[in-house]
Amino acid sequence: MAIRRSATKRHGMPTIVQLRLTPNLAQAEALAAAVLLCNQAATVVSRLAWQHRVFRVVELHRLAYDEVRAQVAGLGAQAAVRAIARVAGAYANRRATKKRAHIFRPHGAVPYDARLMSFNRDARTVSLWTPTGRVTVPYTGRPEDLKAIDVLPRGEADLVCRRGVWLLLVTVTLPKPVVREPVGGFVGVDQGVANLAVTCDGVVLPGPALAGPIGGNGHVRTLRERRHRQRRRLQKKGTPAARRVLRRLAGREHRMMSDLNHQISTFVVREAERTGRGVALEDLQGIRGRVRAHRLQRRTLHSWAFAQQITFTRYKAARAGIAFLLVDPAYTSQACPDCGNVSRANRPAWGRFVCTGCGLAGYADHIAARNIAQRGVTGWAAINQPHATGLPSPRRDCESKPPASAGGS
Repeated sequence: MAIRRSATKRHGMPTIVQLRLTPNLAQAEALAAAVLLCNQAATVVSRLAWQHRVFRVVELHRLAYDEVRAQVAGLGAQAAVRAIARVAGAYANRRATKKRAHIFRPHGAVPYDARLMSFNRDARTVSLWTPTGRVTVPYTGRPEDLKAIDVLPRGEADLVCRRGVWLLLVTVTLPKPVVREPVGGFVGVDQGVANLAVTCDGVVLPGPALAGPIGGNGHVRTLRERRHRQRRRLQKKGTPAARRVLRRLAGREHRMMSDLNHQISTFVVREAERTGRGVALEDLQGIRGRVRAHRLQRRTLHSWAFAQQITFTRYKAARAGIAFLLVDPAYTSQACPDCGNVSRANRPAWGRFVCTGCGLAGYADHIAARNIAQRGVTGWAAINQPHATGLPSPRRDCESKPPASAGGS
């Protein structure tokens, strides 16, 4: 019998809640053993899948279930099932680029489902499977995360240990609000390397509009260059002390950029919600392959976190019921938003825009953001217009057919 998901999970919005586990020494050792065992099992299944070229989950289950249970002592039945599904997911999108079997890190995150964990919401504890038996571990978290665990439908979770801290990343499903019509137009956002984001209202982000220690885009570039020089110097030195410093600094720049992208996306979505508008961004997929950058600018281009900013803005707009649209980025910095003139001559200098047709002048990123906002309005109208071409339509044909008679012909 097929297992059907609830209507909330089918039509809701999945999100991640982070819980911090506080196990004692014996429980921490049991959790570490579970992580090692599950990753070992996933590697065994991955080698079997690669050897036999079987990557679909059903066929892979028939091939590898008995084998992995025999090779990995102490592996439970459901843990083996999750390892097989994990391997199938790992090969789903990257099979064409793989040159050898995928190897799972010994201390990588391990998925848990409802058969491997259970929550006691009153006692704030979670029961987790380990090779030596289940352990009941207390958990803590932010008040809003604890409330989400109590009231929202839960899905799978990832058990991970970061710098000695045990975390449980639980998937919960939020109810999806109805998208409101953008009666006030769209907030266009231009993303770039010099400026992370510029809105059609002329707000440069990060900047004075965002509270925090980051003063602006120049400050961001200075910090990133400093981190790069520091990493390069330590890697060249290569001593044990240098490696310890590298481990301590690992992920610091990534966390800074993620925090900045969260702040930028939050500001844009709140501004759209306040003014009754939608959010329009450029569709920059494949931009690194289309743009030819100077060798001194390649590192900056390839560390540009535009995809993360788009992802953050998309899910926050969905949570707030705000229209979100990706538009064509072609010529947004060379087109005039007033007269529509498109020409390279409209960009006489770096960062400047002067229209050769109507004389409109301004900051190039601001002009691009205005063009993105206009394309958002046009794209939203095209998406939501009724089918009025007069051409055959399966839906219209089905609606226009008379109901079949009960007795037949």
